[in-house]
Amino acid sequence: MSVPERNSGSEGKEEESEDESEILEESPCGRWQKRKEQISQGNVPGVESASLAMDTEEGVEVVWNEVLFNDRKVFKAQEEKIKEMFENLMQVEHPNIVKFHKYWLDMKESRARVIFITEYMSSGSLKQFLKKTKKNHKTMNVKAWKRWCTQILSALSYLHSCEPPIIHGNLTCDTIFIQHNGLIKIGSVFPEASVHGKVRPNRDEQRNLHFFSPEYGLAEDDYAIDIFSFGICALEMAVLEIQANGDAVVSKEAITNAGQSLEDPLMREFTQSCVRHEAKQRPTAHDLLFHRVLFEVHSLKLLAAHCLISNQYLLPENCVEEKTKSFDPNGLMAEIKHGNRPGVQLKYSHVSPLELDKFLEDVKNGIYPLMNFASSRPHPVPRALSLSHEQVETAKSPTPEPQETESRKVIQMHCNLESNEEGTKTHLSLFLKMDDKLHRQLSCDILPTDSSKDLANELVHYAFISEEDCGKLAGFLEDALTRHKGKALASGITQ
Repeated sequence: MSVPERNSGSEGKEEESEDESEILEESPCGRWQKRKEQISQGNVPGVESASLAMDTEEGVEVVWNEVLFNDRKVFKAQEEKIKEMFENLMQVEHPNIVKFHKYWLDMKESRARVIFITEYMSSGSLKQFLKKTKKNHKTMNVKAWKRWCTQILSALSYLHSCEPPIIHGNLTCDTIFIQHNGLIKIGSVFPEASVHGKVRPNRDEQRNLHFFSPEYGLAEDDYAIDIFSFGICALEMAVLEIQANGDAVVSKEAITNAGQSLEDPLMREFTQSCVRHEAKQRPTAHDLLFHRVLFEVHSLKLLAAHCLISNQYLLPENCVEEKTKSFDPNGLMAEIKHGNRPGVQLKYSHVSPLELDKFLEDVKNGIYPLMNFASSRPHPVPRALSLSHEQVETAKSPTPEPQETESRKVIQMHCNLESNEEGTKTHLSLFLKMDDKLHRQLSCDILPTDSSKDLANELVHYAFISEEDCGKLAGFLEDALTRHKGKALASGITQ
């Protein structure tokens, strides 16, 4: 009798799974498909529903968020402000911030919707991780605590230095997510708090009240409310949980006791500076990155890795792997000499290619940021083109997505040049690896009379990339074509 029962249960789960994966709605462009399954990625004020969705181009799961306006007149009065707010969010690009992919408006006769797509964090929240750690009777590793604090502060420093500044306004351990590789991302930069001065109080969940500063929602808020919330998060990361002692709300006394329980005086000073009652006395995120408990002189290895990642578009895709294969394992890579004692020799065999690849991948993903040395200069937030009033459809079908400036970046460039036997023309294949994984591949035939500069400019026109990358691509192509013509000339002389 037990076998049929298990089969029945299995069939029930399969039916339930199929029911949840049912496609309810598609985006106007057809790329994103909304599913029936509801999800929670932290309490996001202003968002009525969040559903799992599929990105049909990338084959990954994303979150379909909806903001509803039952009164269309109210929406029309705020439409331009809403567009500007979401356009600003579209420009947010940081490895430690949940990616905001796209938004569009859906206008009906009696109501309006704003739908926006965000990255799906399947690994769970920081709150869940801390609970599991405490349940297993383990303590927080100090190195991990420092690394997490640095990642969260690098994201806050980025948001606060935007122009106009972006205030998160909802930073709790429920809205911070941790991936399996240790990468931290903050999410839920919710619409009401996306632009400086637009914060609304949201204290629905009693258990998270202690994350909000005393002045939250009472006056025009600034970066200090995020710093207070970060201080509570940092404290919870250190002690795993701030005990409420049976109360519905974590008291000030419980927060003070948790801070005093920290053995490291620098960690105590660090967290206490964040949760000061007076907002003006709290440090900035940029200042906190220089605090003695976090600040360190980065190793040459980390600086070199960041340099390599920044210029990755100039290098072949498997350059590290290919380069390490050509080295003699017993070859001397570096030597440290001492006057009064034996020196230290470092050989290539001391470096594991797999460990090096993993380290570079971690640096690329944002696990080891160099925010300690970042300038406090504001990051401009470009304003993309918004829909005009005439372009907004009032019919039953969803409105088209607004146009936008190209903000995606090229992370690698590859080209292949092959001349025919007669040498009358050369076939060029160009591959552009993009940061959003929607790669470009272009090809064309080149005649001996074609100018490399004109050809580069023409290909740039069809590549649909940012202005910054256009200049890089033009230089890359011109250099590649010049070298190819030089090789062909040398070959002709030899023959």
